[in-house]
Amino acid sequence: MPLLSFLLYVTITSFTPGPNNIMAMAFANKYGLKRTIGFCAGVSAGFFVIMLICSYFNLMLKSFMPKIEFVMTILGAVYMLYLAFKIVSSKGGKDEKEEDKNNSFLAGMLLQFINPKGILYGITVIATFILPYYHSQLSLLLFAVLLAFVGFLSTFSWSLFGSMFQKFLSKYKNQFNIVMALLLIYSAISIFF
Repeated sequence: MPLLSFLLYVTITSFTPGPNNIMAMAFANKYGLKRTIGFCAGVSAGFFVIMLICSYFNLMLKSFMPKIEFVMTILGAVYMLYLAFKIVSSKGGKDEKEEDKNNSFLAGMLLQFINPKGILYGITVIATFILPYYHSQLSLLLFAVLLAFVGFLSTFSWSLFGSMFQKFLSKYKNQFNIVMALLLIYSAISIFF
């Protein structure tokens, strides 16, 4: 396996803005780092499942991809637009905090199943870097764990940024929410090009 290419691809793709990272930063800004860890863990758990699915069904998904790609793209874009709306319209009340805190793991996990960036990333990294060189059950499991861990590190680092600048960002909450929403809208639009 070309290790340097693999590591560059995984790092760049995982740490660039996308729904996971933007939502992690927004959650951490709103609720603090401690409350956002559940979301990051949910992202990682969902990502692990997606990586396993991509590992075991990569050839099948490739043959069906032209049929499901458009549907996944539409669902992913609609969900990102919904998240952008939720960020812009956020009031930050006590009930909202408790609801988001309780559902953050599940939200992070479910986001992976309609995140076109994550799914396409999984198909690409598995098909290009892993399956040509590794075929055992154990190696596929270990790569899924590694990729999920990198996903956790990326969302956690964006959460850390959001919480470190919480006081500054809370002063400019509306502007911050607008920028985060615009980044999600950009992510939604960019998957079509």
